[in-house]
Amino acid sequence: MTGSTYAALADEMDRLLQTIEAGAASVAGRWDGWIEAPDFAPSAANLAAYLALRHHDLRDLQRRCMAAGLSSLGRAESRVMPTLRAVLGLLQAASGTPSAAPQPEDAFFAGEARIAARAEALLGPLSPESPVRLMVTLPSEAADDAGFLSRLAGLGVEAVRINAAHDNEAAWGRMIDHVDAAAQATGRRMKVMIDLPGPKIRSGAIRGGKAPGRVLPGETLALARPGKLDRVPRGLAAMECTLSQALAAAAPGQRVFIDDGKLGCTVLRAEDWGLLLRIDCGPTEKGYKLKPEKGINFPDTEIRVPALTDDDRDILRFAAARADGIEFSFVQEAADVAALQEALAALRPDDWRRLGLVLKVETARAVRNLPDMVVRAAGRQPTAIMIARGDLAVEIGFARLAEMQEEILWIGEAAQVPVIWATQVMESYLKTGVPSRGDMTDAAMAARAECVMLNKGPYLFEGIAELDRLVRRMNGHIAKKTHWMRPLNSW
Repeated sequence: MTGSTYAALADEMDRLLQTIEAGAASVAGRWDGWIEAPDFAPSAANLAAYLALRHHDLRDLQRRCMAAGLSSLGRAESRVMPTLRAVLGLLQAASGTPSAAPQPEDAFFAGEARIAARAEALLGPLSPESPVRLMVTLPSEAADDAGFLSRLAGLGVEAVRINAAHDNEAAWGRMIDHVDAAAQATGRRMKVMIDLPGPKIRSGAIRGGKAPGRVLPGETLALARPGKLDRVPRGLAAMECTLSQALAAAAPGQRVFIDDGKLGCTVLRAEDWGLLLRIDCGPTEKGYKLKPEKGINFPDTEIRVPALTDDDRDILRFAAARADGIEFSFVQEAADVAALQEALAALRPDDWRRLGLVLKVETARAVRNLPDMVVRAAGRQPTAIMIARGDLAVEIGFARLAEMQEEILWIGEAAQVPVIWATQVMESYLKTGVPSRGDMTDAAMAARAECVMLNKGPYLFEGIAELDRLVRRMNGHIAKKTHWMRPLNSW
């Protein structure tokens, strides 16, 4: 490569850098007044720069940089402007143009240090030799079994999750008491996260169709408003939906999924009692058995309800007093975050900013608004992102989930906040004690997050040990998007 080629590439890089600076300033303008924590200001600036950078198609420039032996810019998430300036400096030096001195290494990697520090503050210090934190959802029996929490602490689990959709304050309190007792015994305390239920979009009372309680593809299904099941015409299989606002917002042609997508439907028309659905897909041999308390998703429908419900506000009083952090379900925009922070400020006016906040990304709208939600949250209190892959897969489609979980990881890294990889991690292993290929491959990819969440199962403790071994091995190969060149011993 000639000096003139390096010079041309340097000019292109310089123009790109100036464009990114201008674009970042425009992005950051909408966050004016949101950042009260001074240490998050450089992180917000980096996120703004990353969003501006990703509005460009850089593939041709990346290839030419690679051919010149330079960074391809493909791992710049936590250090956008430092990376661009470093590449520009090398190009200028190669072309004989005066260039700025290289940045010190600690300044170049400052974003990585911020992520590590924030993960430790919110999710607890890493257990010895473990590269990824573990969070475990507590089953109901953990309220009356102190040994359960002791075993978790002994295995090095860093955090526990209490799902406030189940049990009650008395049970949650006993769970936390057991966490404290385990801390006394082990010398390290697991962080406690309380998951707010959010607006519940679930099935309610059931009325069977041709086969008792079962429906087949090609048939119709009535989805009734709460208390309106008796108004559905006879002969139609029917069940209630707990959130009437969802039924009011849905329109013909929009999709509805029931029970984590096991039953896929399309809205045919609205009725005064609810919606008439066409069943498009589901079990064909025996049909799908209608059941209460199953999730219902409306991926094409803009459901305008407050993310923070009255029930959530009641739970928040307990959580603000006893938990280390709040997991915010159904959060979809920055205004939702502001409402939760206002509620926390009323409960703990002097120190609510010490409470952690986990943004659960469950819907397409939450994905679209994620940068704004992160800045609104992390600008005032410790914040993490949870990739809630169960609901998210149904909302955006399973095919798109693989792509989207990568993009959410990148946004977390660009904002320099920790990410929690959640939902169905090692699900087969936890239920049966036998790992599947999909289980282990998925869990290996989870090593790029700061924390992995496991749900309950009869083989939970064995699963924790297996996952810990796996992520330790993977840590020698990959960190975020960077592949480490450790010696290979297989050949």
